[in-house]
Amino acid sequence: MTIEAQFSRLGEDVYYEGTISSTFSGGDYAPFWFTSNRYGLSSHKNNYGYLRCAFHRDAIADSLRNWRIGYGADLVAAVGMENKHFIVQQLYADIQWKALRLSLGQKERPLELKNQELSSGAMTTGINARPLPQVRLELLDFLTIPGTKNWLAIKAHLAYGWYTDNAWQSNYNAGDKRYLYTSNSLYHSKALFLRIGNKERFPLTMTGGLEMSCQFGGTGHNIHKRVGFDGPEYYDQNLLNGFKSFWNALIPGGGDSNDGDIYSNREGNQLGSWHLRFDYHGKGWSAAAYLEHFFEDQSQMFWQYGWKDMLYGVEINLPKNPFLSSVVYEHIGTIDQSGAIYHDKTANMPEQISGCDQYYNHHIYGAWQHSGYVMGNPLLSSPIYNDRFGMSHNIMVYHSRINAHHIGLSGQPTEEWGWRLLYTHEKSLGSYNAPTPDPQKANYLLAEVTYKPNWVKGLGITASYGHNDGEILGSSNGGMLSVSYSGLFNKKN
Repeated sequence: MTIEAQFSRLGEDVYYEGTISSTFSGGDYAPFWFTSNRYGLSSHKNNYGYLRCAFHRDAIADSLRNWRIGYGADLVAAVGMENKHFIVQQLYADIQWKALRLSLGQKERPLELKNQELSSGAMTTGINARPLPQVRLELLDFLTIPGTKNWLAIKAHLAYGWYTDNAWQSNYNAGDKRYLYTSNSLYHSKALFLRIGNKERFPLTMTGGLEMSCQFGGTGHNIHKRVGFDGPEYYDQNLLNGFKSFWNALIPGGGDSNDGDIYSNREGNQLGSWHLRFDYHGKGWSAAAYLEHFFEDQSQMFWQYGWKDMLYGVEINLPKNPFLSSVVYEHIGTIDQSGAIYHDKTANMPEQISGCDQYYNHHIYGAWQHSGYVMGNPLLSSPIYNDRFGMSHNIMVYHSRINAHHIGLSGQPTEEWGWRLLYTHEKSLGSYNAPTPDPQKANYLLAEVTYKPNWVKGLGITASYGHNDGEILGSSNGGMLSVSYSGLFNKKN
């Protein structure tokens, strides 16, 4: 094939979509599920909206070739979104050789081992915050290990990227020297999953694995002086130590700039999850049970204090019927966090007690967040809500010790009509460093109907109702209306 012919195919099978969306609500904030798990393209404010124009070419369009190329751009004009009026939501290129893909840029990536539409979200890297630009090498789908006759397959990725929320962090801090923030931070993630089973030969499969992420490098501003350190009470610090920092992100090691001889740590904000999922594949239906165990350090990465905090889930996909298609139930518990006591070894007390893990919080990087939204499960409250908790300008996760029950339902009554329902009940104790006076509760509801008429191919209309109540985020009711139109440019014959 000539070079011209190879380039000409890049204009084939290009998918386009335009969306206009408006949210109107009354109460303390926009309904929780109007804000959460939307890749950060939302707002906690009562009223917001956007016009979105996107196009992309999936590398699967070249599925009959060894070399495959995909790309995409997703641009948004917004009102009411944290002072953002123009947003580059996605901009990326994918270069794939057989099963191995190099992905460059900023791209929305789906949840690992969970139902994208019905789950409460992932504990480590989810779909709650805006995507980060990154260089990512990945096995996108499970690849059968040669010689195993499809009984063993692996999936993996390795990525480095960077944060784009310098302006948000600086503005949120508002010049208050008491509160830390960072700029030009870097990002690293990696994962390895193993699937055991061949559903064509036996209906039960098991998938397990490990994912880890790290925020590192950049500059820390207004870092508070620790005990035993000389110098000013608040100071700025360059946090990047050249190539060594990239290595310490890959293989956790080194130490933060203010660890000294007293505090034992690993460089950067290190965290991750262990995953385990069992799937039963019936004839026209399926059922799955899964868990995700989150950890902030070695005490919970391994079995030092036992695994008491977990996300448990069950997913059932029913035979085709006009009433109910899929059911998801999840329980999220993060109350323990290795216990309430943290103590580094000292001459007077040489015992190391690695409790008080402070999920999603970090003494230099503030919180596991991007532009105000936690990068994991949104039920651990995002910093954008901190004004309600009396912690304005403080980049931290206040409600990190939670116990929650979450239900997701969806159905497809006809080819044109579909619906989705999310309900979550949450109880919080705040965090170990900032406990609530009494346990606080909340209920979050989303009811959504989508209409895709056969008489206008590509048109989609989604109407949503959202509701909050309880002490955590207060009360609110609202509606969201989204209209989209999509299709293909130059479809390949």
